[in-house]
Amino acid sequence: MLLNLIQIGLPAALILIMAGVGLGLTVEDFRRVFRQPRGFIIGAVCQMALLPLIAIAIIEITGLHGELAIGLFILSLCPGGTTSNLYSYLARADVGLSVSLTAVIGFITPFTIPLLGVWAIGHYSDSGSHFELPVLSTWLKLMVITVIPVMAGMALRARWPQFARRMEPVISRFSVLVLATVIVTICINLGERMLTFLLAAGPAAILLNIATMALGYTAGRWLLHSEAQARTISLEVGLQNGTLALLITTGILQSTEMSVAPSVYGLTMFITATLFTFVVLRKDRQLRTETA
Repeated sequence: MLLNLIQIGLPAALILIMAGVGLGLTVEDFRRVFRQPRGFIIGAVCQMALLPLIAIAIIEITGLHGELAIGLFILSLCPGGTTSNLYSYLARADVGLSVSLTAVIGFITPFTIPLLGVWAIGHYSDSGSHFELPVLSTWLKLMVITVIPVMAGMALRARWPQFARRMEPVISRFSVLVLATVIVTICINLGERMLTFLLAAGPAAILLNIATMALGYTAGRWLLHSEAQARTISLEVGLQNGTLALLITTGILQSTEMSVAPSVYGLTMFITATLFTFVVLRKDRQLRTETA
């Protein structure tokens, strides 16, 4: 009963969340991509290529298989969201780059998730498991649930900018509440199996979060020589849209087991992002003290 409620309510909630993403976007965020392409290209490559490759490596290293492996890989295909934008602001990163990455990649992933998701199901499914991810219908659902609400949010911002600024933080808090509700529901649905799956998929989810944040930051520092942009790429690559991953695993594929890794990741990313923000801000204070 609870899971059925989530499968009905989660798409509606995600539509509102993605409209909230649109409330924070303007046409200028897309134009910035062409004016400052280097940071965007490196961030996009890290998020759309490096992240799934790291997920594959972690699946092999930890020995994940079946639905747990599929869930982790699907998570790695999801874009960032308002959380990465918020933490980029708090960490004094390049917020413009963060918003640009969120905007553009959010329009690309409805095409990549169904295609690569089908590959993951075929590659990682255990014998006897039968899961289908119809490419066309999944693409249509993702377009309706993610792209169209973002465009509607952008239209609202263009027409009523003050309303958009007031609603943006409200919807950000709502997204956290939705994610927490879904995670609790999944735990209840799995019951005593939850501990077994948590021990199997939890370390892989945590490792994915930490490894991608570290490698994203390293890539930004090495290739861009910019502390602010390195912080942005770290947060964009390390903070995925866990609510979207849970929509795919629970709503489309209807598998609570696939939802374990995204659930653990959804909780972990707030902890690691907060610690990351604390460390970089402390570094800024130390530099100001040394130069004073």
